[in-house]
Amino acid sequence: MKTHPFLSALATAARSLAKGLGTPLVLGLLTLPSSTSAEQMSDIVQIEVLDGGATRRGTHMGALRLTLSEGWKTYWRAPGDAGIPPRFSWRGSRNVGAVEIRWPTPEVFLTSGFRTIGYHDQLVLPIEITPAKPGQPLRLKGRMELGICKDVCIPSELRFDRPLKPNSRRNPAIVAALADRPWSAKEAGVQAATCAITPSRYGMELVARITMPSAGGDEIVVVEPGPPTLVTTETTTTRQGRHLTAKTEIISAEGGPFAVDRSQMRFTVLGRNHAVDIQGCTRH
Repeated sequence: MKTHPFLSALATAARSLAKGLGTPLVLGLLTLPSSTSAEQMSDIVQIEVLDGGATRRGTHMGALRLTLSEGWKTYWRAPGDAGIPPRFSWRGSRNVGAVEIRWPTPEVFLTSGFRTIGYHDQLVLPIEITPAKPGQPLRLKGRMELGICKDVCIPSELRFDRPLKPNSRRNPAIVAALADRPWSAKEAGVQAATCAITPSRYGMELVARITMPSAGGDEIVVVEPGPPTLVTTETTTTRQGRHLTAKTEIISAEGGPFAVDRSQMRFTVLGRNHAVDIQGCTRH
């Protein structure tokens, strides 16, 4: 299979990042400073763990709060046309059986002609923890690998460590971040999500049709193909009545043939009024 032009800037880096970061990035926006000290990084971004206490489900709510200096931004789990998706390690945590990240609705940015998706100023990222031993204290420790951008983009690693107590009170910042989540397909009135997937020169062409009321303004559909080794090229979104159509091409950062599982695909509609999270699609 020939190499897609989209991959020409990241061909070598994508393979190493697939092992180290989990997903590739577009290098066109990535201009690294010659050196960035820990003190300089702390002037740009700070991280802290918030404790939100136990839930009625028997889990525990925590959060990572990132505070960014003016003009700097970081990326959502799907960073858009260019960027570095975040990656997490929970190594060193105690009594943590499982972790689920609850992403708040991101914003869309235009940078050097690229559409990127993320957050600025501050990000409170809720984390729902299932304790290995219910009722016992927890310790959330680990690191977050992320990209932060202004005039340049810097791959960064932030470390965090905090004990969490079962009797902690609800944290207003976590509550607000949870309320800022995308709507579910049911909440948004999604009637159908179908996909036509056909072979293309470099991978697979995807045409997704979503039947749903408008999310407001110029809607953008973000497509996550499933496995981290699969990426999409620039996605175009159009609406006609109640039908939203998204077109993109799915390619493999590793090259070679691949398969696409419709049930594992994820579509996020970003609109002016709200966002919508749609899991999977069926055949046209």
